[in-house]
Amino acid sequence: MEVLLIDKGTYSKSSLRRRRIIIKGKKTAIIIVWVLVILALLVGALLTGSAEKHETIKEVMRDAVLHDSNQISFFGIINVNPAFISAVVVSATLLVAAAIIRIFVIPKFKIIPGRFQLLLEQLVKFFMDFAEKNSPHRNRFLGAYIFGAGMYIFVGTIFELFGFQAVTTKGHPVALPAPLSDINGAITMGCLSYLVVISGGIAGNGPKGILRALKDFSMPLSMSFRLFGALLSGVLVTELLYYYLQLSFGLPVVAGVLFTLLHALVQTYVLIMLTSSSYGEVSEPHKKVKSNA
Repeated sequence: MEVLLIDKGTYSKSSLRRRRIIIKGKKTAIIIVWVLVILALLVGALLTGSAEKHETIKEVMRDAVLHDSNQISFFGIINVNPAFISAVVVSATLLVAAAIIRIFVIPKFKIIPGRFQLLLEQLVKFFMDFAEKNSPHRNRFLGAYIFGAGMYIFVGTIFELFGFQAVTTKGHPVALPAPLSDINGAITMGCLSYLVVISGGIAGNGPKGILRALKDFSMPLSMSFRLFGALLSGVLVTELLYYYLQLSFGLPVVAGVLFTLLHALVQTYVLIMLTSSSYGEVSEPHKKVKSNA
């Protein structure tokens, strides 16, 4: 019987033919399932009538931006925006995860790393290399900051995919958004990054470094509105799709996931790039020009 050598294994023509038939059958079954799902969603969208809306689309969009009506009681002390609850949850989650990793995981690191150790080492290496590339003179603190800020932006953006619910002061359920989809959170992140840049100028050049950093006074506003606008756009598109019931079958899931993942990656990279480049510029030692006199 004739044989074929493939990938260092020996297979007969009949076995290869059976494998091709099985693979082809699996692909056909997957395609059929997806077609049936799409048809079911399409039929559901066409047969569903328009439901009674308690709010106009204008009010829905306004609440997504300003949060003046959909507020949540924070331990009965003060009414806050839903994004504030998201910020508290994300911050607490990251701090607890960092403590667990530091206490229980890092002491058990091995010379030959496992999957989680390798992932963690590559992640830290990426941020540290990024800091060293953009700020070769001073980068230890910068690397730690962009690592923390980047993880907060990424995890905070992904947080809205879980769809955690909270109850407003008026008794209506509301999904917790990304922390930076609130203008207050975005401005705070932008101002914090600007303060880090100023601290780099002071560490590198003393009081003169402050003057070099103050030249980029528009940077916190630029960072803030870039974060806020990018993350809010995904929220508004998803709210719009859910508002019209005919579009709310499957499409918001795809659009929401794509917008969220795209914004999480892009905005994380943009913020750490702007912060690192500005930090490296102001922290670079100022060279004194020697006179020939």
